Amino acid sequence: MIKAELKNYRQSPRKVRFVADAIRGKKIKEAKDILSVITKRSALPLKKLLDSAIANAKHNFNIDSENLYIKELRVDSGITMHRMMPRARGSAFAIKKRSSHVLLVLDQKKVNNKK
Repeated sequence: MIKAELKNYRQSPRKVRFVADAIRGKKIKEAKDILSVITKRSALPLKKLLDSAIANAKHNFNIDSENLYIKELRVDSGITMHRMMPRARGSAFAIKKRSSHVLLVLDQKKVNNKK
């Protein structure tokens, strides 16, 4: 299992999960193709995270990326910054600026060698 993490990415987890759901369980080449055409903002950081995980596989474990697939792609909520927006008559409105933690786990497909 090859892991890569993206912590405190400044976009809400709900928006990042939309892109993550599109590539979960796919092969590496298919996931890269999907991320290159998705027009959401979180597609580029997820593509960079996928490239980082592939580099980890090659450098640390000497594994070729042809047999790899996305085993787990988890998007959790990170820190939430609380800000205030002034409103009428001296009141204030709370704004929550959310962030995400993304965990990507790659694994190898099992190859059956039946004779």
